[in-house]
Amino acid sequence: MDHLIYTAYSGLNASMTQQRVIANNMANAQTTGFRAEMLVTSPTTIKGTGLEARAMSDAQVRGSSSRQGELMPTGNPLDVAMTGDTMLAVQAANGDEAYTRRGDLSIDVNGTLVNGDGLPVLSDSGPITVPPGNTVRIAPDGSVLASDPAQQSGLAEAIGKLKLASTTGTQIEKGLDGQFRVVGGGVLPADDNAKVIGATLEKSNVNATQVLVDMVSAQRLFDMRTRMVATAKDDDEKSTALMGLPG
Repeated sequence: MDHLIYTAYSGLNASMTQQRVIANNMANAQTTGFRAEMLVTSPTTIKGTGLEARAMSDAQVRGSSSRQGELMPTGNPLDVAMTGDTMLAVQAANGDEAYTRRGDLSIDVNGTLVNGDGLPVLSDSGPITVPPGNTVRIAPDGSVLASDPAQQSGLAEAIGKLKLASTTGTQIEKGLDGQFRVVGGGVLPADDNAKVIGATLEKSNVNATQVLVDMVSAQRLFDMRTRMVATAKDDDEKSTALMGLPG
């Protein structure tokens, strides 16, 4: 009977993981550039000298959807959207180089160009700093152009260039902070041919309708596995009572 209980218990753990993934995707359905997380569930057989009678359920987040999100014009000259496999390089909280599709850029109080997560946007030479009082816009090739309204010429000069990297041929993974990194360490080289769409943002690629369907399905599966544990308990009690009958 313990075979059934342990199998059902592993299924409950997998269901909890699935519900956490669904909840996270739902919570980020409106997050700019968010990539929906994908869960993979697989059977895991217990190896040993005896009969392989148990197949536990193993559920883990193996990646994220690379489907293009809807593009939304904003009119903000600092907003940029990326297409294809292009990603924007940012400086993660721990100082490492990471990659994101979130292109809602702004200038913080220190004059550093940051994205919507508050992470400094990188060029090949490090974070991009904007001179005080300058007007900034982003060119299609990722060049950051700044102009000083106080000067009569008003000509915009390049003060840096967004590091746009292609993930083609390189395995990347999504961390707990929502940023992407190269598997095994390292950084992606800049793609000089990459382009951005200015004054536009890429929405989350989460399909809200599908997430709701998945949530209902996951809850039903959790209930079924809970009933399986209860059934195993009842069967065990009845078997014990039967063995206790006088011969």
